[in-house]
Amino acid sequence: MSRGAIHRDEGIVLRTYRLGEADRIIVVLTKRRGKVRAVAKGVRKTRSKFGSRLEPMSHVALQLYEGRELDLITQADSIDHFRALRDDLDRLGRAVAMLETADQLAQEGEVNPRLYEMLLGALRTLDGTDSPLVVPAFFWKVLALEGYRPEVEVCVLCGADEADAAAGGGSGAGLVAFDLDSGGLLCHGCRRGTAVSPAAVALLQQILGGRLNEALAAPPSAATGEVDHLATRAVEHHLERRLRSVTVLDH
Repeated sequence: MSRGAIHRDEGIVLRTYRLGEADRIIVVLTKRRGKVRAVAKGVRKTRSKFGSRLEPMSHVALQLYEGRELDLITQADSIDHFRALRDDLDRLGRAVAMLETADQLAQEGEVNPRLYEMLLGALRTLDGTDSPLVVPAFFWKVLALEGYRPEVEVCVLCGADEADAAAGGGSGAGLVAFDLDSGGLLCHGCRRGTAVSPAAVALLQQILGGRLNEALAAPPSAATGEVDHLATRAVEHHLERRLRSVTVLDH
């Protein structure tokens, strides 16, 4: 898009920060242009015509005017309000963790429609269900998108599948551990890292094997917590930083 051009797009507001006395810089993951930073004039004034539409997590249709360094938002119309998320502190916190992750992964000006669609789909799913697996599933999916899909069908070191590993006998036979540095699940003979239960292995295989709806329909269990903990560790390992939103939730 050439400087001074008018551009229409849709996007999800990832975060905002103050600019001057009345303006804000809005960081948006857009459908067609990737991550964009744009100025929203006067949105901190109580009579702003679209300030409430540009809060983090808002899904909006935008009109942008390209400036020298930052775009200027000239119009913003709500598409999704995600009211159920905003009214539930726990779900709101989980949604913020997804926004933070997408913000860290997205590069300004680099078109990434899959990340956009995955974030939008995860927010819509979380808005409609309180399944504790929505966020960890999003984490695993975006890691796969980034090229860091963990191996969950066979032992990442020796290649033994669940049946092969179990055939080896012994207590804990099968895929029994997950190691970030190795890149996935490990059998009893190769085990290192974090021990995982058979139920957690099954959930990981559902999430990363195209059976996400099946995983989301399962009732919460100890395995859900295992998968959630591993997903957070895996994302933080990839980003090489702690997620601020997760740190706040932990306290």
